[in-house]
Amino acid sequence: MTIPVYDRAAEDLGNIVNLGHVNYRVPDQRLATLFYVAGLGLTRDPAMMTSVDNMWVNVGVSQFHLPTGPAVVAPGILTGLVIADLEGLSARLSRVRAQLAGTRFEFHAGNDGVEVICPWGNRIACHAPDNTRFGPTTLGMAYVSFEIPRGAAQGIARFYRDLMGALVSVEPGEDGARVQVVCGNRQYLIFQEKAAPAAACPDHHIQIYLANFSGPYRALQKLGAEIEESGPWQYRFKTIFDPVDGRALFTLDHEMRAMTHPMYNRPLINRNPGQSARDYRAGADFFS
Repeated sequence: MTIPVYDRAAEDLGNIVNLGHVNYRVPDQRLATLFYVAGLGLTRDPAMMTSVDNMWVNVGVSQFHLPTGPAVVAPGILTGLVIADLEGLSARLSRVRAQLAGTRFEFHAGNDGVEVICPWGNRIACHAPDNTRFGPTTLGMAYVSFEIPRGAAQGIARFYRDLMGALVSVEPGEDGARVQVVCGNRQYLIFQEKAAPAAACPDHHIQIYLANFSGPYRALQKLGAEIEESGPWQYRFKTIFDPVDGRALFTLDHEMRAMTHPMYNRPLINRNPGQSARDYRAGADFFS
């Protein structure tokens, strides 16, 4: 009898247990609805932020948060989604094209999925499910990728590994070193060195959940980081430091939440975007 051999480290998560949301301000909730809900096929949260000043959009176990305000445009940031039906996605995006005319919206299918630009210029890459790359995810936020300056990768790797307690790898990239920070099950923060990176966007933020909530907080205090005391279950900071010499490497607003946060592991409803009144199928309203 052959005894199976497993890579037990492949299932390790590290201290960052989930990438909860990414946040962009949008000036027009109607256009945001057309793009994120009608076009991408995602689901507006039915219980939270249901007015016209903010919108939370569910994508698997993660969300986009889209408060109303001057548009936040971050050309150096790419959000990667897993969406099961890329043909259906392209059809939906085609249907909203006329209504999004005059904005920066565009999309095209490539070898690695569908590349999309939102009405204000932010980039989203939509991939088919792939167990090797994204685990068993069939709908979700797989990664957020950031362009960083040459020479910053090793220090950023040390920051997340040594201060945040995350699982981190550094590997060759297309244009320099590439840092992958594991967030939960097959979710990643990716930092890619570029010869001429786009400027960092301090008005964009990500939110992550931590198992060890206080350890990174104490380490940030020792580095002299500016920390926003948001509440008992949350704090925020914007500067990634090299823990070796305290040098500031990159600006990224982090919303840090404890696993004791009341909203941790909150069930999110995800609809089936292929459902329609014309060819309605009983029992198929929600994504499975």
